[in-house]
Amino acid sequence: MVRKGPIASMFAGSPVRPLQQHMEKVQTCIEELSPFFKAIIDNDRDEVAKIQKTIHKLETEADELKHELRMNLPTSLFMPMPREQILDLVTMQDKIANQAKDIAGVMTGRNMRIPESIADLFLAFVERSIDASAQAQVCVNELDELVEAGFRGREVKSVQKMIAKLDKIEYETDKLEMQIRHALFAIEKEYPPIDVMFLYRIIDWTGELADIAQRVGSRIQMLLAR
Repeated sequence: MVRKGPIASMFAGSPVRPLQQHMEKVQTCIEELSPFFKAIIDNDRDEVAKIQKTIHKLETEADELKHELRMNLPTSLFMPMPREQILDLVTMQDKIANQAKDIAGVMTGRNMRIPESIADLFLAFVERSIDASAQAQVCVNELDELVEAGFRGREVKSVQKMIAKLDKIEYETDKLEMQIRHALFAIEKEYPPIDVMFLYRIIDWTGELADIAQRVGSRIQMLLAR
């Protein structure tokens, strides 16, 4: 007898719950970046290595959920959402966890530091990027309500407001990124050029977390426009 995984067992109903379960794992993964960067700033290398391994493990688990969702997604014409849009949404969600893993991997592998003068601003930047992903999760968690409402009525307006809030968080993240780049530019001559180059890359990748989260919201907005 073939044993079904947790995702397969849920497809007897709707693909919505598997999407939500995947996004929950993604959010758990990205939230680890907060203690990760605090450990970086505190120069607690043991804690940095420990959290990096946790992030890698959570990203792997998110990958497994993604693959299981793809393998068990029905081809029925009677699904509540178009199959290609479900696949696109789970791919976009997964990119958040992938990005978190890459950030932690480079920071750990290169034994990188955050300059003390920008540490507080950088932590605020990381937290706001995490907030963007959390708001994307709020939107994803409304999909079952949208399906029940047939993507019509007050529920649509409610989700549109949630997406607008996500857009606002992403905009605030962009502003923080510009502030950090400006602050780093002012001190970059004090550090080895290669370290500065990689730090700019990490800043870019951290900002992309919010951009990707916003794209999750955009995919849901496309569903509203059906």
